[in-house]
Amino acid sequence: MKYDFDEVISRRGTLSYKWDSATDAEVLPLWVADMDFRTSPAIIEALQRRVAHGIFGYTRVPDAYYQAVTNWFARRHGWNIQREWMIYTSGVVPAVSAVIKALTVPGDKVLVQTPVYNCFFSSIRNNGCTLAASPLLRVGNTWQMDFEDLERKASDPDVKVFLLCNPHNPVGRVWTREELLKAGEICSRHGVTVVSDEIHCELVYPRHAYTPFASISDDFSAHAIVCISPSKAFNIAGLQIANIVVPDEEVRRKIDKAININEVCDVNPFGVTATIAAYTEGEEWLNQLLVYLQANYKWMQDYCRTHLPDFPISDLEGTYLVWMDCSILHKTSDVLEQELLDESKLWLNAGTMYGAEGEGFMRWNIACPRSVLAEGLERFRSYVYGK
Repeated sequence: MKYDFDEVISRRGTLSYKWDSATDAEVLPLWVADMDFRTSPAIIEALQRRVAHGIFGYTRVPDAYYQAVTNWFARRHGWNIQREWMIYTSGVVPAVSAVIKALTVPGDKVLVQTPVYNCFFSSIRNNGCTLAASPLLRVGNTWQMDFEDLERKASDPDVKVFLLCNPHNPVGRVWTREELLKAGEICSRHGVTVVSDEIHCELVYPRHAYTPFASISDDFSAHAIVCISPSKAFNIAGLQIANIVVPDEEVRRKIDKAININEVCDVNPFGVTATIAAYTEGEEWLNQLLVYLQANYKWMQDYCRTHLPDFPISDLEGTYLVWMDCSILHKTSDVLEQELLDESKLWLNAGTMYGAEGEGFMRWNIACPRSVLAEGLERFRSYVYGK
């Protein structure tokens, strides 16, 4: 492999939210969803050239940026995004919040499939809206949409938006075209706008395929908003850049107004530079990253079968986030998170961050060198079974 993902790179003392939030230097953080790998050398080199200029004023987003994004999605995913559909902003979470502001009024309901990314809840709450939850169904070690419940919830006239997570965080599903089609048809019948968070779209493993929601049909394209960013796949979340893809002109005008009201309409020069480099020169690095991440997951699977047989993990189709069932311990996820932190110096995410349906689960971030993952699993095994 050309790129060394096994290299352990210290992130302590770099103001890393993931590594420097714990005051105890012995804590091993496998929680926040960023990776412990250096990004693509092409991105680093592009940023170094930009830094060398030495002036970092307000930035115009150039034609090359739009070309990089649209060419990447057309070539890699068969989705032909028109330049005028794109609105850039500082991140997918601000994007989701601005979209909700544009499409709802306080008191409206926003539909989500729980357990789901925790920031969905705050985006809904901060806009004065109410959560409508349609829990996913657990089937063995995987998860499915409950279409009957989704239809029932979407039929509520107060539900205006369906927040879709595709691929899904935290359960690791990559929704099939057929699943997305069925969910989209339900929303179309009831006049519910689909807002799809597709930030993990590049992190998909063999035998699974990412389908951009808006690419499924002209009808879906006309009534959907898709949020995308290179931040997860290329480990550049700190550069804070994302795009909202809105084919409908009138809806796009409303969202652009909300972006400006929320004052997240400007981006920094490093985000622009990194996005262009990622989408024009980063593909080889990304492909090798996916090989390594899938190998990490398979290694974790084998470890759990042998050493943690009472703690099944969900099948991982996409993302680098593994969903572990810890219900055998008969402890709340919040208590388990704190005990692991206090007793084993291991920091995982409590499942209840992602809704009540996450109770009894923990989320692992496996985007790290295999030796780090092995240490985390050993600490967990020692906690539950003793040394």
